[in-house]
Amino acid sequence: MTSVQPVRGTQSLLGDEADRLAKVVATFDRVRRLYGFKRVEVPTIEQTAVFARTIGETTDVVSKEMYSFEDRGGESITLRPEFTAGICRAYLSEGWQQFAPLKLAASGSAFRYERPQKGRFREFHQLDAEIIGAGESQADIEILCLADQLLKELGIEGAILQLNTLGDPETRSAWRDALYEHFRGHAAALSEDSKARLERNPLRILDSKAHEDWPIVDSAPTIDDFLTPEAADFFAQVSEGLTAAGVQWERAPRLVRGLDYYRHTAFEFVTDRLGAQGTVLAGGRYDGLIEALGGPHTPAVGWAAGVERLAMMIGEPEAEKPSVTVIPLGPRAEAEAQRIVAGLRREGVATDMAYRGNMKKRLSRANSAGAAYALIIGDDELDRGEAQLKDLASGEQRSVSLDLISEAIRS
Repeated sequence: MTSVQPVRGTQSLLGDEADRLAKVVATFDRVRRLYGFKRVEVPTIEQTAVFARTIGETTDVVSKEMYSFEDRGGESITLRPEFTAGICRAYLSEGWQQFAPLKLAASGSAFRYERPQKGRFREFHQLDAEIIGAGESQADIEILCLADQLLKELGIEGAILQLNTLGDPETRSAWRDALYEHFRGHAAALSEDSKARLERNPLRILDSKAHEDWPIVDSAPTIDDFLTPEAADFFAQVSEGLTAAGVQWERAPRLVRGLDYYRHTAFEFVTDRLGAQGTVLAGGRYDGLIEALGGPHTPAVGWAAGVERLAMMIGEPEAEKPSVTVIPLGPRAEAEAQRIVAGLRREGVATDMAYRGNMKKRLSRANSAGAAYALIIGDDELDRGEAQLKDLASGEQRSVSLDLISEAIRS
């Protein structure tokens, strides 16, 4: 009989590896509270149309990577490939508009059918931050400061904020037309993927990974030639605000977001510590997304980050160690040990019990677990109403009253 195997692109984690992911999420939770971002939970499954209408029918995510299926009611359902679409759906369907502007934070599993590689899985975990209902440049600055502080508090040094503007609709339309004419003039030399993108969305050619496209991309017109005064002013406010807040950034004039509802700010935090796949956090302003879901015009800005990729770059998480390991010797001691262990845990003392093997093996396991003390209880100790408290670092051992164990451990 063949043993069961995990689904390709998924992982099961134990101990330190699981602690790394938990540390990233805990740090995010702490930092989002500093910025007043409310925790939000949204479903793991949505109607497929939620993602098709927001991520875009022609994108690789929708056309190739989504886990979609027909449920027993005949409805097309998709496991979320990201958080933003579901949050915006909830903003409309749950009546959250009354609370706008809303600063929201979420984390959890997401799913994409793509080739597993370093730090990328088919079931992965994401952090997500959004400000919905605020069109001011201050929202862009705040959400970027949140991202910058998160990376710093995780101890991830050297991640560079690359920043660009996609302008307002007038700017974007003029730039798109200029890019179309430029790439059409070089169509014969473009890769097959870029030829297909030319008619659908020439901005996506700027993201091409095909080497033959790079010289053509390098000579393409930049958005700065088409910025309206209003769009240029918005970008100046964002960049000056980041500088004032002490956030280091560099201009990336060819950084784009391909879908039409993106406006103004686009950004990525990149690092060379993950090889070619260097983006650790990315996002932008998406003032037209909620309209794509059938809602009113609603300005919004947000970002997402992969937990696994962040976890690969953080320091060793602090080991979880019991303060004391209780070692009962005999049936009477085992019964009393249950009372002692339960009482210590209720008082906030991390406590374990070693109930298998001889004394030497139990003490060895207590040492291996990193316990500060071993509390040894036998029949003689019970008769005297006490236990032996052994300091595992110094080897010192002393008698303590069963009623004063917590005090003795804390002293």
